[in-house]
Amino acid sequence: MYVHEIMTSNVTAITPETCLKEAAEKIRDLNLGSLPVEENGKVIGMLTDRDLTCRAVANGYDPATTPVREIMSRDVTFCYEDQDIDDVAHLMEERHLYRLPVISKEEKLSGILSISDLAQHIPQELTGEVFRAVSQHIH
Repeated sequence: MYVHEIMTSNVTAITPETCLKEAAEKIRDLNLGSLPVEENGKVIGMLTDRDLTCRAVANGYDPATTPVREIMSRDVTFCYEDQDIDDVAHLMEERHLYRLPVISKEEKLSGILSISDLAQHIPQELTGEVFRAVSQHIH
């Protein structure tokens, strides 16, 4: 099975100049944990709800004027649409990731692959391994 078969393809992205308030509203309204940040058609970062609370709020950034660029996670791990699900699940386990942006061969954002997507489509044992690894990293 390949990533493109199970990923969420309806993805909302933001730009690095989007203000934190607008980004937080999108995360809230879309009920997401993160948003990819795109510039010139390339994924250059991810903004997570954790970035908003631990980097922005805790450090006193003004949500109305601070751009996402100031606090986004820059070291983005991604996968390709045509990668094998088992390989990507192990990547998520190794890097302790709940979700990955999915890009095309042209390096354009085409979706998001989450632990929830994995749980619905791969063996329970592998999903459990990934979830345990991610959960241990957070605590």
